[in-house]
Amino acid sequence: MAGVAPPLLGLKAGCLVALALVPLLCGILPAAILLRRRLQASPSAGAGIRGLLSCAAGGVFLAACLLDIVPDSLEDLRLQTPRLSPDFPLPELILALGFLLVLVVEHVLLDCSEGGPGPDAASEPLLSDPESDVPLSSSSPFRALVLTLSLCLHSTFEGLALGLQESAARLLRLAGAVLLHKAAMALSLSLLLLAQSRLPLRWALVALTAFALASPLGLGLGLVLTLQDPSSPSPESGVRSVLQGVAAGTFLYITFLEVLPQELHSPSMAPGRLPRVLALLLGFSAMAALRLLG
Repeated sequence: MAGVAPPLLGLKAGCLVALALVPLLCGILPAAILLRRRLQASPSAGAGIRGLLSCAAGGVFLAACLLDIVPDSLEDLRLQTPRLSPDFPLPELILALGFLLVLVVEHVLLDCSEGGPGPDAASEPLLSDPESDVPLSSSSPFRALVLTLSLCLHSTFEGLALGLQESAARLLRLAGAVLLHKAAMALSLSLLLLAQSRLPLRWALVALTAFALASPLGLGLGLVLTLQDPSSPSPESGVRSVLQGVAAGTFLYITFLEVLPQELHSPSMAPGRLPRVLALLLGFSAMAALRLLG
């Protein structure tokens, strides 16, 4: 058990619990509110509020993509991966491969599915209007899976960095930043999956739970590494960097080809185009402020 002082071990245990419970509550509470409104109101009631909240969530994902996930992964890749040539952009290539991986797999699944949807199914968004009649056999579940997995992978690496901290002060600062970030992301993920997604409620809750537990899992792994071998090398290895880059590429795909087009070009456009844009800017600004403070 050498390598981690008892007070620091207790702090890490507390951070682990907080990182599991707070994002989970932030994801489940919107689900309960949305379900209650659906039971008490007509299908068209509250469409404007749902539209604004969904656009704000889209802004959060845009900020997370451009200000958090992609910059961190590119920096990681530049530090940890060998250069093929002095001028070859290998980190950007890995990012693009993650983007293309989702695109290719999605369209292969659509093309190979027996009795699959029609030729326009690939353009059907993951987070479509809940009042529209779209077949359940479209690619939406696959996109939901990709979104959740990319977020979980990124959150696991965040937790891993926390688990390897040896300073209580730095641990608390990083844990606070990660907690705020994950709470905002859990809220946005819940809104995107439940306000407009065609996923069954149980699968949306599974996705939210997996996202909430990703950071505690990474923190636990980092803690195990420090307990077993205090002199173990940093996890920022080439394999970790490549996985982070691929995850960032998948997040780029979901953000720019799925979330933003759907929020800005919804069939109903309630409560109007300009309020939706303003809500998206508000969500983006909130995440940018968190990034600046953290």
